[in-house]
Amino acid sequence: MEYLVLVTIVLAALLAMGTYFKRALQGRWKAIVDDFGEQYDPRLADSDMTFRLYANTETRVTTFNTTLNDKEGIWTLREDASNSIETRTGDIEIGSY
Repeated sequence: MEYLVLVTIVLAALLAMGTYFKRALQGRWKAIVDDFGEQYDPRLADSDMTFRLYANTETRVTTFNTTLNDKEGIWTLREDASNSIETRTGDIEIGSY
């Protein structure tokens, strides 16, 4: 009978302390996660954007006389050169609350 009372008291103590063990474990997990720092939230983003496009184009035009199937003619090939840079900068804000 004494062992039954002793086991009952130990089990009651463990059940009563279970809530405290759970809270201690949850607190430790929260501390570990908080140490990671601020996390990225895809629903709320504030970003700086820079977009640059560089384009170089070169085309050549050459003319020459030719005889093809006993017909004389002039052929023309074209040459052009262009360079361009397009730059866009700005802020992007996304939010949903």
